[in-house]
Amino acid sequence: MPSLRWWAREDWLAVWLGSLILLLILIGVRPSLPALKWRDLSSLSALLSPAVLEPWVMAGIAAWLLSVPGIALLGGDVRRFTLGFPVVFTLAWISQLLAGHAMAGAWGIEYVIFALVLGLLVSHLVGVPPWLREAVRTEYFIKTGLVIMGATILFTELLQAGVLGIVQAVGVVTVVWYVAFWIAKRFRVDDEFAVILASAVSICGVSAAIAACGAIKGDRRKLSYVTSIVLIVAVPMIVLQPWIARIAGIPDVVAGAWLGGTLDTTGSVVAAGALISESAMKVGTIVKFSQNVLIGVAAFLLSLWWTVRGTATPDARPGLAVIWERFPKFVLGFAAATFVFSFLLAPELVNRTKGSIGSVRTLWFALAFVSIGLETNVTDLFRLEGGRPLASFVLAQAFNVVWTLLLAWIVFGGMIVPSPSL
Repeated sequence: MPSLRWWAREDWLAVWLGSLILLLILIGVRPSLPALKWRDLSSLSALLSPAVLEPWVMAGIAAWLLSVPGIALLGGDVRRFTLGFPVVFTLAWISQLLAGHAMAGAWGIEYVIFALVLGLLVSHLVGVPPWLREAVRTEYFIKTGLVIMGATILFTELLQAGVLGIVQAVGVVTVVWYVAFWIAKRFRVDDEFAVILASAVSICGVSAAIAACGAIKGDRRKLSYVTSIVLIVAVPMIVLQPWIARIAGIPDVVAGAWLGGTLDTTGSVVAAGALISESAMKVGTIVKFSQNVLIGVAAFLLSLWWTVRGTATPDARPGLAVIWERFPKFVLGFAAATFVFSFLLAPELVNRTKGSIGSVRTLWFALAFVSIGLETNVTDLFRLEGGRPLASFVLAQAFNVVWTLLLAWIVFGGMIVPSPSL
């Protein structure tokens, strides 16, 4: 059976598929997917023209072709997968189109929430027939996306961010992760939920939650829940934090570092920083880059910790063979991609491929979140642990806001070294 062959298990198939995609991009097969940005009906109609739709259709066909061998090796029904994949892909495309509206961008509402909602709407209003269910491959899609994502987490960017950005990023991630996990446990949130939630609060929101969930093989419903909370809480923060910074007279570089350490995406940091000043926006981006790079380190450490912890018995710790058997192999693909793109490839080549890799990564994550919505019952989603994760997330985020402001003032406010001039 396929499952007995180590190289044909889902984790390894995601590594092979993600690696193949990256290799194709490196040798010159670089999809140029048109940006789906619009603000009114006239600009929307332009996105529905053949010139825009054709590259996306070709990307869908390519994604199907690349996915089919893995589906066959996993023992899936290729015919049903072929029938259902266009539906999943179309919903993923629509989610990116909705997120491309100017208002969604201004409020920091990402494609993942639209993908999740669209999947939920279809599953609850229409249902998911067997021919479509075969194409709902959340784990396969999300693990492939994570391997591709490794190529976008560059240690060279961490070095470019400077010592101050690194110091703050490490101080925020380590302290906030521990406190967020501790708060979640005090609210009797289970360990899986607590890990995903703590990673989202401390590192960089949705991307960190995805990586953490994959690293510990977590419940996808919990990932959906945390993703929704992250995006809902982030919206008011984009407006309130710049306003607080101006009212309180916080120096621009300190305010920028504060935004970079607390807001969840680079786009939201740029948007909020622009409400203060150019220097605030630059510092915020530097700090955010530093925290983004730590996703890979955190995912690897979480995978190792969870594997040892989850297989331990009261009598003995598991041997290396057991740890290797249960360790999520796609994390190795993620780490390998980060290493290759950070240290082995010419910076010029990395820069030329960055746009294509980012587009492809987003596509696979969109497919994954549509799949999560299609297989999730919304009643179960909101009943998860009686609202305790929401309360713990809000408290952890409140601590994050206060701690990061204090750390930003210490690191960037000239208390130890001169404040940078940007």
